[in-house]
Amino acid sequence: MPASALLVTGTVGVGKSVTANMIGSLLQARLVQHAVIDLDEIRRRWPAPPDDPFDFELELRNLQPMATNYLAAGARRLVMAGVCESRQDRDRLAAAVGVPLVVCRLRVPLAVMQTRLRQRHAADPAGLAWHLARAGQLDSILDAADVADVELSIDERTLPEVAAEVIAAIGWSTSVESK
Repeated sequence: MPASALLVTGTVGVGKSVTANMIGSLLQARLVQHAVIDLDEIRRRWPAPPDDPFDFELELRNLQPMATNYLAAGARRLVMAGVCESRQDRDRLAAAVGVPLVVCRLRVPLAVMQTRLRQRHAADPAGLAWHLARAGQLDSILDAADVADVELSIDERTLPEVAAEVIAAIGWSTSVESK
C-alpha cells in the first residue's frame, strides 16, 4: 500500500484530536501501520512570534522530520489533527509530509462545539472566552479557504462512528492491511 496522509481539520472544539486518535485506534485494529500527529502539540511554545501567532512555521519545521521518520519506520498512514487556513498552507503541509495528503473537515452544530469548549476550559475562563470567540472566526476562515477534500457533519454520532466514516469517506481501505 502506498503511503498517504490525512489531515483532520475544523474549528476549535470540533473534535480534531480525538477523532485523529480514534482513527489511529481503528487503523491499529486493522493492522495498518500508521502514526498520529497532533499538530498543535508539535508547535506548542510560548511566546509565538508576532508575525506567526499560531507558529505555523515551527509546525512545518517539526512535521517534516517527524513524517520522514514515521514513514521510514514503516508507517503507511499519517493521521494528523490540526488547522489549515489556506490553500498555500495545505500545499506546505503536503510538502512537509512528502506523501499524498487528503483533508477532512469536521463540522458540529454550534451548541455542541460550545458545550465541548465549556467542558474543556472549565477552569480557564480567559481561555474559554478566547476559544468561543475564535470558533466562529475560524469557521469563517475555513469556509473561505475551502481546503477540504471531504467535509463531515458529525452531529451526535459516537467517536468510533465518526472515525470510521472519515476512513470510508477518504477512501482508505476498511479491510485488514499490513505493509
